[in-house]
Amino acid sequence: MSSSADCFIVLPTNCAAGSLIFGRNAEDTDVVGGVGVATEVYYYDVSDVLEGKTDGGATLTPAADALRVILQKPKPGVWGGDFGANERGVAIGLSWSAGQEEAKDSDSLLGTDIVRIVLAEASDVEAAVERIGSLVVKHSNDSSKLNLVVCDPSAAWTVSSAGKVWAAEQLKGSWKRLPSGGLTVTQTIDKSSEGLDTAASFAAAHDAEAQAPAEDWCGPKADAEGSFTQQDMFETLRAASSDGSRAATVSVLSAKGSSISCHWFTGTPNAAESVFKPFVFAPKPRISPLTQVQPDAEQTLLHSLHANRKPAALEHLRSLERSCVDELNNYFSLQDHASDELDELLKDCVEAEVKFYR
Repeated sequence: MSSSADCFIVLPTNCAAGSLIFGRNAEDTDVVGGVGVATEVYYYDVSDVLEGKTDGGATLTPAADALRVILQKPKPGVWGGDFGANERGVAIGLSWSAGQEEAKDSDSLLGTDIVRIVLAEASDVEAAVERIGSLVVKHSNDSSKLNLVVCDPSAAWTVSSAGKVWAAEQLKGSWKRLPSGGLTVTQTIDKSSEGLDTAASFAAAHDAEAQAPAEDWCGPKADAEGSFTQQDMFETLRAASSDGSRAATVSVLSAKGSSISCHWFTGTPNAAESVFKPFVFAPKPRISPLTQVQPDAEQTLLHSLHANRKPAALEHLRSLERSCVDELNNYFSLQDHASDELDELLKDCVEAEVKFYR
C-alpha cells in the first residue's frame, strides 16, 4: 500500500485561462516480471462514494452531503485511491506514503482512504486540508507517514503527516515540482496539528527528510505568464516518466463560472508511451469497464491491450489526443457547465483507444 509519485503544480498566474494545473506521475513499486500492477479508474456517485470497508479498517460515519468523485486506484481491490478529484474542483494526490502495511486491517485509515473520504466531503482546498488533518489526528496509525498534494482552482497545498501529527504548507510562486520520497513540509508551516512546534523542521523531527523540491522542470517551461496548458503538462509528465511510471494524471482546475474543470487519465503505464483521456463531471457520467480489473484477471483490458500494441498505434492516438484537447477547449470556451453530451466522454475515449489495439 506504499505510494510514490512525482508531482507538478502550475498556479493560475502561469496557466492559460487562469486555471490551476496539477500533474502526477505515479511510480510503480511492485513491478513483477516487467509487468506493473494494474491502475484502475472508478467513478462514484454521492450514493456510493463512502460505502464499503476502508483499507485501514476504520469505520466511517457517512457524510450527509457527499460529493461525486472520480478516483484512481493504485491496485485492484483497494477501497480508496492514490489520486482523485471531486465535482467542486478539488483534486488530491498522494506523493509519498510509508508504514502503510503495518496499519492495514487495523482500526485506522490509510493514505488511500484519506484521499477518497476528503474528496467525498470537501468543497474547497482549505476544507480539504483541515479534513485531512482531522482524519490524521483521529485515525492515523503511529507507523504511517504521508505526503499529499491538495489543490482547487485557487490554490495548492502540501500536507505531511507522521503518526497522528500533521503540518501543511500553501505553495507560493508560479510553479513547483515535488519529487517523490519523504515529507515535503519542513519549516514553512501554514496549518498544523494543535500544539505543534512550528519552529522546528517537521520532516527532520519525524526522521523523514524530503528531497529538496526539484528546480529542474521537465518538458515545456512553466515560467511564461498565462500560457501553460494541459498539453504542456502532458509533455512535462512524459519527459519525467520512465519504465517504472505506473500511470499519469492531469487535473485542469477552473473556477466555477469561468470554465469547466477536466481530469485526464492515462490508465496505462509510462506517460511517454500512453495517451491521456478526459473526464468531466457531467450530469450522469459513465466510464468504461475497460479501466477496471474484471474477475479472474490481473490487469485492466485497457492495460493488457496497451501492453501488446503495435508501434504505429501511438502516433495515431497522439493525433486523436491533440484533437480531443482542441475540441474540448473550444467547448469549454463556449460553455460554463458540462451538459449530458459529455456523460460518456471518458468511456468514448477509452473505447476509441482500444480499437487501435485490437
